Amino acid sequence: MELLRFATAGSVDDGKSTLIGRLLYDSKAIFEDQLEAVERVSTQRGNDYTDLALLTDGLRAEREQGITIDVAYRYFATPARKFIIADTPGHIQYTRNMVTGNSTADLTIVLVDARIGIVEQTRRHAFLASLLRVPHLLVCVNKMDLVDFDQGVFDAIREEFTAFASRLDVADMTFIPISALQGDNVVQRSANMPWYEGASLLHHLEQVYIASDRNLIDPRFPVQWVVRPQASSHPDYRGYAGRVDGGVFRVGDEVMALPSGLITTVAGIDTFSGPIEEAFDPMSVTLRLTDDIDISRGDMICRPHNRPTVGQDLDAMVCWMTERPVQVGDFLALKHTTRWVRAVVRDIHYRLDVNSLHRDEASTSLGLNDVGRLSLRVTQPLFYDSYRRNRQTGSFILATEDSNLTAGAGMLLGPD
Repeated sequence: MELLRFATAGSVDDGKSTLIGRLLYDSKAIFEDQLEAVERVSTQRGNDYTDLALLTDGLRAEREQGITIDVAYRYFATPARKFIIADTPGHIQYTRNMVTGNSTADLTIVLVDARIGIVEQTRRHAFLASLLRVPHLLVCVNKMDLVDFDQGVFDAIREEFTAFASRLDVADMTFIPISALQGDNVVQRSANMPWYEGASLLHHLEQVYIASDRNLIDPRFPVQWVVRPQASSHPDYRGYAGRVDGGVFRVGDEVMALPSGLITTVAGIDTFSGPIEEAFDPMSVTLRLTDDIDISRGDMICRPHNRPTVGQDLDAMVCWMTERPVQVGDFLALKHTTRWVRAVVRDIHYRLDVNSLHRDEASTSLGLNDVGRLSLRVTQPLFYDSYRRNRQTGSFILATEDSNLTAGAGMLLGPD
């Protein structure tokens, strides 16, 4: 079955956790003991309804405050598709958590409170979703029951959001009016909104086309592990394990190993279930090559006439995720695919105001949750594509050298 990863986004109290709880409940994807626990906590809190948001708000602080703080992942399936949900927080101070949840998403659901309309966090999260190149954007106008299911309210929000999104890089955008609390247009079409002729939320998630979203043109295979069991049954076995981060590899293909530049042929492709004839993104496999050449962790296997960019000077958009600001001259650890290198910040071109999209070129640092454009110099060449072309080989993380804590997430820029 095909897998769809999607994340929620939006401002505080727009109903993100409630929507996911309703989706899980109406699609019968929760166990009886889970529902009983939620009902019990809802009663203890004095609610006269079952608070389905408690299905995703698992931290004690989240339940006490009624907000989402960390990214909560939930899994469920229908006969049409499997799903991984990332419920992300709406508070501005947790923007880094929102970036984490959306970094691997195929689709982002942006919720808008029908009573309030589009606010600062709505624009912030929509921009970040476009910056992260999430292929599909689904705007759910929630709490329609509190505005008497008024079509005029929905149309006004849709027009305002469409005008704002025209300044973003959004390939596919859909609008659905819903009530997460009552379940209108979540799993089943709502009788309260006969003027809406589109699909329900779940139907849209089941049918949205994602097969063409991955890069199947540029073969990229970062080597994660060299497999040498040296067992008596396989004394000469040598394979290179990793995940296909782009394109397709087939038995018999001519390939090149970077950084050496040596050319060989794919002799076989092995998986846990046995050998296969071809592998594609995002499969995890072991490649066997015809020739014994020097390949180690962090190297990349590609096609001789379709190579990634090789370089040490990087230009990237970075979301800063720690309280200590980054400045020119700072040294950091950088992880790109399976390779770790040291990096130094050579220049900060600008800090981007994610609300107005204004570029502050006078900024000399990036603080917590800031987004800006940096120039970096790394100690060893990286094999990369632009993030626009390939989200896997075009992204990296930055970590502090003293504590090894994640400090930032970057998206590489390039001519392609």
